[in-house]
Amino acid sequence: MKVLVVGGYGTFGGRTVELLEGEPHLILFVAGRSLAKADAYCKKRAPTAAQLVPALFDRDGDLAAQLAAFEPDIVVDASGPFQAYGEGRYRLIEACIARRINYLDLADGSDFVAGVSAFDEAARNAGVFVLSGVSSFPVLTAAVVRRLSSDLTRVDGIRGGIAPSPFAGVGGNVIRAIAGYAGQPVRLVRNGRPEQGRPFTEQLRYTIAPPGQLPLRNTLFSLVDVPDLRALAALWPEAKTIWMGAGPAPEVLHRALICLAWLVRAGLIGSLLPLAPLMHQATNRLRWGEHRGGMFVEVEGSDRAGAIVKRSWHLLAEGNDGPLIPSMAVEALVRKALAGDQPAPGARAAVRDLELRDYEALFAGRTIYTGFRNGAADEDKPLYAELLGAAWQGLPEAIRSM
Repeated sequence: MKVLVVGGYGTFGGRTVELLEGEPHLILFVAGRSLAKADAYCKKRAPTAAQLVPALFDRDGDLAAQLAAFEPDIVVDASGPFQAYGEGRYRLIEACIARRINYLDLADGSDFVAGVSAFDEAARNAGVFVLSGVSSFPVLTAAVVRRLSSDLTRVDGIRGGIAPSPFAGVGGNVIRAIAGYAGQPVRLVRNGRPEQGRPFTEQLRYTIAPPGQLPLRNTLFSLVDVPDLRALAALWPEAKTIWMGAGPAPEVLHRALICLAWLVRAGLIGSLLPLAPLMHQATNRLRWGEHRGGMFVEVEGSDRAGAIVKRSWHLLAEGNDGPLIPSMAVEALVRKALAGDQPAPGARAAVRDLELRDYEALFAGRTIYTGFRNGAADEDKPLYAELLGAAWQGLPEAIRSM
C-alpha cells in the first residue's frame, strides 16, 4: 500500500511516518515543498521496515499531475494550518476524489472539518473515504465520550482538555493556527444554545489523574478552536454545553498568550498572526518542567434511573510517547485499511471511525496510561481506594485490608 504524507517531514507528518515506518507492507512518500528536507528526514529515520521515499509535493500546484505521478492509495494531509487555507481550501480533497484516492487529514480547525461533509456524495460515488480531523480532537474525544456515556440516557455536558509536555515540540503551522484564532469568535454550544466563544479568554483548572499513576500538576486550560466544538454537538445534540481546552506549559507563557488574546477580543489588535514567529521561538526555547503530558474528557448526564452522573477519563503520557498521540488516529486507520478493514466511503469528520479500544491497542507497550473516575467522592469508600480508583482492586488483599 502506498501512502502519500503531505507535510511528511513536519511535526505531525513526521510523527505519522514514525508510527507507520515499522510496517513492511507500506511505501511512505514523505512529501513537502522541499525535496532536500524530505530526503534528510528519510535518511535520519533509516533503516525502516516500510519503504520511505522523499517526494516533492506542493498542495498549491498541479495536484492532478502530482497525484498521478505517485498513484497513492491514501493521501494524508498533515501540513496546515488548516484555518489559513482560504479559497480553494479543499483543492486536495477534490483532486483525491477525482482520482479515486482515499484521503485523511489532521485538520484542527472547526470550520474546515465541518465543511468536508459537502463532498460526501462525490466521495460515495467515487467509492473513497475522505476523513477530516483525524487526530485526538475530535476522534479520541468522541471515542471516549461514547465509552463514558454508553449506559446513559442523556448527555448534558462534555468538556475536555489536552496538556502537552513543554518538551513536545510545536511546529510553526500549529503556532500560526493558534495565533490566527486566539481571541477571535468561534461557534460553540453553551447552556443549551448556540453562542460564540473567544479562544484563550476562557479558562478552567483541572488535574489529570489516571488511577494508580502520579497525577499531572493542576493545569490551567484555555478554550481552543477545535473540531469537537461542532462535531460532538452533532453526535450528542442534547448536550447543553461543549467545551474543549488546551493547557500549554510553562504556565507563564500560557498566561502571556491569554493577555494577548484579550487584546484581540477587545479590538485593540486585529490578530496575533504577526507575532507567530516570536511565539514559535518562545514556545520551543523557553521550556522547563516535567516531560509528561495528558488529556481528560468529562461527561455529565443522566442514567436510566434519572440520577445525575458525572464521569471522567484521564490519560497520562510520559516522555516522548505523548507527542505521538495526535497522529495515532491516522496510524490506526492505515493499519485497519492494510488489514482489509477500510472506513466506509463518504466525506465526513472521522468521529465514528475509531473506538477507544483501537487507541488502547496502540497505547499498549508505551508509557501511556489511562483510567476512569466518577465525579462524586464516595464517603463510604476508603481514602486510598478513592484516590487510586480502579487500580485499588489490583493491590494485594493484605494491603487493601490495612
